[in-house]
Amino acid sequence: EPSKLRSLIYPLSATVAPDILRRLFPARTRRPAPIIPLTRLEMNLFRFCSGLKVLGYFVILLVITFVAVSYYAVVVNTWWPILIENNHKALSALACLIIFVFHFLLIMLLWSYFTAVFTDPGSVPEHFRRELVVVGDSLEAGTSTEQGALGYCPKCRNVKPPRCHHCSVCQRCVLKMDHHCVWIVNCVGARNYKFFLLFLLYTFLETLLDVVVLLPSFIEFFSQAIKRSSSPSQLASLVLAFVLNLAFVLSLLCFIVMHLSLVSTNTTSVEVHEKSGDVRWKYDLGKRKNFEQVFGKKKAFWLLPLYSKDDLHNITSLQGLEFPTRSDIDP
Repeated sequence: EPSKLRSLIYPLSATVAPDILRRLFPARTRRPAPIIPLTRLEMNLFRFCSGLKVLGYFVILLVITFVAVSYYAVVVNTWWPILIENNHKALSALACLIIFVFHFLLIMLLWSYFTAVFTDPGSVPEHFRRELVVVGDSLEAGTSTEQGALGYCPKCRNVKPPRCHHCSVCQRCVLKMDHHCVWIVNCVGARNYKFFLLFLLYTFLETLLDVVVLLPSFIEFFSQAIKRSSSPSQLASLVLAFVLNLAFVLSLLCFIVMHLSLVSTNTTSVEVHEKSGDVRWKYDLGKRKNFEQVFGKKKAFWLLPLYSKDDLHNITSLQGLEFPTRSDIDP
């Protein structure tokens, strides 16, 4: 009957409706904000940059602008007029030599730079995902290879080869990751570490040359400014190029010394913390072999952003998946 049906529905609606309302419109209470210890704060500036990846490509424009300013100050404004207008053979020969060396280093710099930018540092291949069975966020006990126990990345949910680390900017695991470089808008890893080091080397040599050849003109800057013998644009480009190149020389020297020490011990910037507790680093094969693990064995290719086919085939560390270890240390 309708009356009995209404009597059954009403109590049910009276109990269900308030619960729905409480869920939809919970009571507003003021709760104090939780206090997070400083040790648990994740202050990672690259996470801010990861949300603005488009801005990273403006760094490439900054590099090109720096090269253009240096080119104008060194070649167009200083030494090319000396080569064309000066009748002194020795000075003209010096100008010709400086212009030649400048262009050679510039070509090698740009070649190494764009090779480091566009070369994939190395990612985990598909067959590693099928090699081990993953349970939750950990690996099953006893799973190992000749290189030792493989790691697992809880962010990528992927098995990791040895010396592989997760990059919070690229949001992926990178083989033999060294660091994420803002200047090349890319990670520095197993397959482009050599190109990155050559970029540092040729940039250092180029900026050092610029500082040396611009130094005489920079010394005369104040006298020219007083006499107003040069245009303001020429003086501005001279000062800007000299100051920028001098700053790059000093900073790049520190980076080159740091990375040479890392190469000599077959260590990455990430692994410095892992190595600090070990008396003997298991990947340290000696300075000669450590150098070959990055630059290859073919001497003709050492200063070129290239690898020979033999090195790519025979040196497994260049692929970033397998790495030889010392025989006197257990892997």
